Amino acid sequence: MSKKFLVIMSVLLIAVFALSACAKPAETAKFKACMVTDTGGIDDKSFNATGWKGVTDAMAQFDIDGKYLESKEIADFEKNINAFIAEKCDIIITVGFLLGDATQAAAIANPEQKFSIIDYGYAEVMPNVVSQSYQTDEAAFLAGYLSAGVTKTGKVGTFGGMNIPTVSIFMDGYARGVAYYNEVHGTAVETLGWDVNTKEGLFTNDFSDQQKGAEMAISLMDEGADIIVPVAGPVGLGSAAAIKDRGNAYLIGVDYDWFVSAPEYGDIVLTSITKSMDLMTTNVIKSAMDGTFAGGPIVGNLENSGVGLAPFHNLESLVSAELAAELETVKADLLSGKIQLNPDFKQ
Repeated sequence: MSKKFLVIMSVLLIAVFALSACAKPAETAKFKACMVTDTGGIDDKSFNATGWKGVTDAMAQFDIDGKYLESKEIADFEKNINAFIAEKCDIIITVGFLLGDATQAAAIANPEQKFSIIDYGYAEVMPNVVSQSYQTDEAAFLAGYLSAGVTKTGKVGTFGGMNIPTVSIFMDGYARGVAYYNEVHGTAVETLGWDVNTKEGLFTNDFSDQQKGAEMAISLMDEGADIIVPVAGPVGLGSAAAIKDRGNAYLIGVDYDWFVSAPEYGDIVLTSITKSMDLMTTNVIKSAMDGTFAGGPIVGNLENSGVGLAPFHNLESLVSAELAAELETVKADLLSGKIQLNPDFKQ
């Protein structure tokens, strides 16, 4: 073997080792959390927006990727879920009662895929699905008690997008809170829009048409309601506009603090019945990342701050010190079980 050949081989080997040392290691794909919205749109000022905030908070905290697909109609649910399954998302978040069947079918067909559904619970536990539900009637009860103590007309109102459990639980708790105030104070404040005995009330059968929200609010105000609780996602923004235009009533928001999410209506938002969907969603994503994910229900309630009342913000002057103190007592009585709510809505 010639000396020249040995020199050439040595140079080649040195070059190979140098290139190997400089080569970048293969990048590990980022964890991806994907969310399928209900039909209200991603910026619904309600549960879609709050759920997505949970995803974006996880993106910021854990350096992961996040993505959403908007469902324009119910027919989009299955299509959007399947698109994310094909995309190999590490966890798929679905939002709302109406996605319950589509999520269940996908979870059964894809047992290795992790899911979490917001605002829905299943009768049987699926090992790959975390269902997030909320004892919203507890916070709504407080809102009803508050409304009965603030109203000047002696009438308050509520309406929903559809008569489904995740909507009517707000309305039932609210009406019961008004009734409890009447019981304590010997008053006769009337709740328009929901009957706790028949479980029937006012519904737009829609979660997106703001004009319907405006019309419903106008109708309730015409009947004398001076505090209105729209439980209908973006439809409630139409109610807020009508209330602001009329100038003689107030609104209680739902799901998120509307003073923050819809600041243009801050001067008419008495409070909001909140659900910590963002925090719970972030925590579920974290569990999927760290290996502690376990299918089954998690419930947000007053005790764990999963539901609550937002601050009174600009309208704090409407709430007397005595009424504020009573609300704390009522909250304590709800937590202790002294006050019992409708067991049909037990989460």
